[in-house]
Amino acid sequence: MKFTDDETRAAEKLVTLALDEDLGTRGDVTAQATIPADAVGAADFVARAAGVIAGLSVAGLVCRAVDPKLRFEPRVADGTAVAPRSVIAVVSGPMRSLLAAERTALNFLQRLSGVATVTRRYVEAAADRSKILDTRKTTPGYRLLEKYAVRCGGGVNHRRGLDDAILIKDNHLAALGGGPDAVAKAVTAARQHAPGLPIEVEVDSWDQFEVALSCRPEFVLLDNMTVELMAKCVARRNDVAPKTLLEASGGITLVTVPAIAATGIDRISVGALTHSAPALDIALDYSAGART
Repeated sequence: MKFTDDETRAAEKLVTLALDEDLGTRGDVTAQATIPADAVGAADFVARAAGVIAGLSVAGLVCRAVDPKLRFEPRVADGTAVAPRSVIAVVSGPMRSLLAAERTALNFLQRLSGVATVTRRYVEAAADRSKILDTRKTTPGYRLLEKYAVRCGGGVNHRRGLDDAILIKDNHLAALGGGPDAVAKAVTAARQHAPGLPIEVEVDSWDQFEVALSCRPEFVLLDNMTVELMAKCVARRNDVAPKTLLEASGGITLVTVPAIAATGIDRISVGALTHSAPALDIALDYSAGART
């Protein structure tokens, strides 16, 4: 798995910000005070828990930004599932620089690997019957990197932001008066305003769904529906609008994914991939006596 150009630029900005807040104006004063200036060494990035790795490129950027003399060598690729105690990368070079880079590199690796790990669990729960998508419920500033981590976990990216696709949600419909009539009005206005963009409509009732389907948007989002109603919507879609894809959203959990995927729904969007993913436990273990 590799970064796109946009993701690389986002990573560079975040690395600069993260190092500025960690190193301040004086750098790592503890390492400067205790470690000889000419000391060199090596350390292993070790996954202490099972998970899916993401963010190795960012960790490498951190090391190079702290000191070009640091050598960062991945031992696995992003997207790899690893067992506990797996060495995922090695860093070597000046010890002061290595210690200065440690926490920031780990913060990126732990966060992004956590997102990838949770995503893989949802993908496996869906068992190839539905695609697992992320949402815009991301850490401010981290969106492109977190969406990259979702791909590392086997998920699919939803729209990146408000500018690259149209998603007509409940509050848009409420502002137009609500109810089924607002659906057709919103879709017509969206097509006129941005004819080249895909359109998705969020609905939460059968009446809204019927109107949305008749408008033939690219996607209809079934929000907080029961599994039984989702299955009814899938059957209706198959009969009258087979080219329109259906997406489930709202309170999705690992427990509910299998039943939702079994309805034949095309996509399942899960905010928890990014807003609730716990960090993967990764540590930096110094190799005593190592020299470069």
